[in-house]
Amino acid sequence: MKMLWTTIPVVAWAATASAQLDYASSPPSYPSPWMRGGNGWQDAYAKAQAFVSQLTLLEKVNLTTGVGWEGEACVGNTGSIPRLGFRGLCLQDSPLGVRFADQVSAFPSGMNVAATWQTRLFKSRGLAMGQEHKGKGVDVQLGPVAGPVGRVPAGGRNWEGFSPDPVLTGVAMAETIKGIQDAGVIANAKHYVGNEQEHNREATNNGAVPAYSANIDDKTMHELYLWPFADSVRAGVGSVMCSYNRINNSYGSQNSYTLNYLLKNELDFQGFEVVSDWWAQHSGVASALAGLDMTMAGDQGLASGNTYWGSNLTAAILNGTIPQWRIDDMVVRIMSAYFKVGRNPNVDGKTIVNFNSWNQDTYGYIHPQANEGYQQINYHVNVQDDHARLIREIGGASTVLLKNTNNALPLKKPKSVAVIGEDAHDNPAGPNGCGDRGCDIGTLAMGWGSGTANFPYLIAPVTALRAQAQRDKTLFTNVSNNYDFGAITRAASGASVAIVFGNADSGEAYINVDGNPGDRNNLTLWQNADAVIKHVASINPNTIVVLHTVGPVIIEEYRQHPNITAILWAGLPGQESGNAITDVLYGLRNPSAKSVFTWGKKREDWGVDVIYDFNSDNPQLSFKEGVFIDYRHFDAAGIEPSYEFGYGLSYTSYKYSNLKIVKNNPGPYEPTVGKTSAAPTFGKIDYNADNAQFPPGFHAVSKYVYPFLDGPVPTGLPQNIPPKATDGSPQPKLPAGGSGGGNRQLWDTLYTVSATVTNTGSVKGTEIAQLYISLGGPTDPKVMLRGFDDLILDPGESETFTVELTRRDLSNWDTVSQNWVISDYPKTVHVGASSRNLPLSGKLT
Repeated sequence: MKMLWTTIPVVAWAATASAQLDYASSPPSYPSPWMRGGNGWQDAYAKAQAFVSQLTLLEKVNLTTGVGWEGEACVGNTGSIPRLGFRGLCLQDSPLGVRFADQVSAFPSGMNVAATWQTRLFKSRGLAMGQEHKGKGVDVQLGPVAGPVGRVPAGGRNWEGFSPDPVLTGVAMAETIKGIQDAGVIANAKHYVGNEQEHNREATNNGAVPAYSANIDDKTMHELYLWPFADSVRAGVGSVMCSYNRINNSYGSQNSYTLNYLLKNELDFQGFEVVSDWWAQHSGVASALAGLDMTMAGDQGLASGNTYWGSNLTAAILNGTIPQWRIDDMVVRIMSAYFKVGRNPNVDGKTIVNFNSWNQDTYGYIHPQANEGYQQINYHVNVQDDHARLIREIGGASTVLLKNTNNALPLKKPKSVAVIGEDAHDNPAGPNGCGDRGCDIGTLAMGWGSGTANFPYLIAPVTALRAQAQRDKTLFTNVSNNYDFGAITRAASGASVAIVFGNADSGEAYINVDGNPGDRNNLTLWQNADAVIKHVASINPNTIVVLHTVGPVIIEEYRQHPNITAILWAGLPGQESGNAITDVLYGLRNPSAKSVFTWGKKREDWGVDVIYDFNSDNPQLSFKEGVFIDYRHFDAAGIEPSYEFGYGLSYTSYKYSNLKIVKNNPGPYEPTVGKTSAAPTFGKIDYNADNAQFPPGFHAVSKYVYPFLDGPVPTGLPQNIPPKATDGSPQPKLPAGGSGGGNRQLWDTLYTVSATVTNTGSVKGTEIAQLYISLGGPTDPKVMLRGFDDLILDPGESETFTVELTRRDLSNWDTVSQNWVISDYPKTVHVGASSRNLPLSGKLT
């Protein structure tokens, strides 16, 4: 058994970690904090206690352990409680819709909804996705995503998340979680933490080479990577998923510092911790004591049939290796999350899952791994409602207008339009022609991997633009072959406007697309689109470029090209892609989106990159740049980007004025003190191992994971249990903890900042006003986002933009006191339209 225990005290580790990131260690933190039912969890906690108190040990173990890959209908399924008619929990991807199901919607990516900068749309998207998951019988939606946050621009799964900025990501996480859970489905914040590239995210060479270790110092962890997870906990998220990788050389699923100390103690997380992305668990007892509450898919490897938990967890309880309070805490956390979102085991627990992840046919095997239980497995329930309207709205509201020379846009019934590029057209095999979207053929509307959903349909840009041309009686031509330059030349020559589409794709490591195993190999466009754009621009003086990309690409040449009159980033807009971009191109929607990442002029501008070959049997991915990623790095290094973070044009114009700063007096910050209560237990454990054996005559489904023993309980085994790991006595609270997301006073309002925003143009628009802070210290970023809002303004109309700055907003993490501290350095607020367009500034006094 891999224990990977370390003995460095937390404070000593924090003081040395930044200087010694390579081969850093995670300090131990035990025991695993037990749930207390605070922060709005009181009612759910009481219901969970009553439910868990009636369970046997085997039933408790069943709720913590998945039944194995393809054991039931969902990608993740816990064991059931037949005695109570409770079917167990169904956990299902993805962060943009219901994966592997029919009659569902394909929503815009997290990156896209973040680009709207509209909290209403963050929550509405979460609610709609939650409704669809609930309608299919899902208990836990595996999303949203704050890891990766987007440390490197070529990271394969950045598009599943929101932005490299922790504040924007944190707000998007919180609002999405509220939406999902308002629908009665448990949200799952993932991947916790440091999961910032796909290369070497898992062990290789049959486990001989471990997954990379994301080495993160204490200050960087708190001020960047942990920040959005703190917002998630404060929003009441029901579950959190561990990452595949190691953090400071300890695997995420058994890292007692990240799970026990940070998440459950400092952030006071009350829900349950799920092992990441299936088979990221590397031990049994060690992971349980380190804070893991549920293992997925339950088997040790894909369809292996063996398990770290299940019968082994049963045995570890019976022989006293793991105390009763720990298994009880696991199950109470799981059921508390279940009750918190309004689920009822007597109703939802008896409702069937009405789709099947492994077979789209109406009839098939309910246990497909074993080819057992032939029955109806799909009921083809349509859960889409009117979500297409929301998807189209988000698609338009997330389209960033990067360039618009001489008001080339919006289009006004041009005489002729040429739509050019493979990315404007349909995949001949259909939008779901490649499993988990694992190809780049035709238009791109989502990346690839487990973070996907099946399209019910996909409106390609050419379809919507052709329909618009027909309404306008515009001459229309299109070319889909990016290598037929003869046809491209004929189409572009003489057209009133040539609209050229290009894309760049990425995804999860288990799929390799065109030699890209998850992470992108470069920051250029795919499908030969760069060559097509340059060719068309050499012919047509009114060339418009539309980009469907998973993140930034190199477009400085296009920014400067005189014949490229407009550039739009449309990202991954989901099923209504064509309609959404047409709305913007023709002015049915005034663009308001702002870029959620920085556009560098060359790959080296970002300062950090994917490590494609570690050339080591102990891969170390050290985050030596600290908090300086994306725009923070560009600012610190004095690098001029093509387009900065927060940038986006409109068909109107805005003016900022009248900055006001009001100081509030909430009182001094008081560190949390005191101790917890002792660890509670619920019900009694039957320690007679004979009663935990497989029942006589029981039919065991092949490779299905059960809690039953198959022989005597092991005793006398060598143990390496860390000090205090099984200690259920009252424990000291952390000064920075005590409430959901951290010390409750971190959210005290210290300053209220306001400014006037006026629409000085001729059309109605929505401006995304942004507030940044300069904390003033020599190691602080030049500016950091702290607030934003969307202001809908008629021509000539003004509105007040207001941000309440909290204690947390003005603080740095102090590694010595292990708390948030406001430094003595002078602090300045900046208000404006982007991270580099901040016309208003004022000192905080």
